[in-house]
Amino acid sequence: MARKTARSTGTVRKTSKIEKSKNPTRSRKAPAETDPALAIIRPPRPGQGKRGEQGYLAYLLRQAQAATRLTMERALGKLGVTPPQFVVLTMLRAYPGLSGADLARVALLTPQTVGVIIRNLERDGAIRKTPHPVHGRVLQWTLTRRGTALLEKCRRHAHAVDRRLAKGLNPRAELIVRRWLSKIATELQDS
Repeated sequence: MARKTARSTGTVRKTSKIEKSKNPTRSRKAPAETDPALAIIRPPRPGQGKRGEQGYLAYLLRQAQAATRLTMERALGKLGVTPPQFVVLTMLRAYPGLSGADLARVALLTPQTVGVIIRNLERDGAIRKTPHPVHGRVLQWTLTRRGTALLEKCRRHAHAVDRRLAKGLNPRAELIVRRWLSKIATELQDS
């Protein structure tokens, strides 16, 4: 290190290499720039390498599901509805009178999650409970008019997402995909 003396005070201070360089704005190169082994490895984007056609089917399904869920969250969020709430509303429209336990099974959610969703939807006036005619302790859930109207708004957004998913597929190809996905769900669930 070189020494530099301040003329006015007579103090001595050490100078750094940066101060000595002819171009003080120039900094040292980061280690990753000089040693390729230290460079950060970035994974490929979705659709490339193992995240694309070379990937495992199960991983690709999960990747597609994650992208779809995020898209649905954004679309339904405009209405203040979450994808799990939309699923519960959809299942109650298709199968009115389901119990909370049955809703959890068909919606692929935990009973605890369905319990929270039911409380929120009931509080908002979207669903109502009635006791089962035979098993009085079992509560059955149905949509109210308000819930039906909310579901219709949600369905418009969900159909738009479905159209994006099926973009580029002709009706026959879309049917093949739907059958394949249904077959996976039934065959793997039983194993």
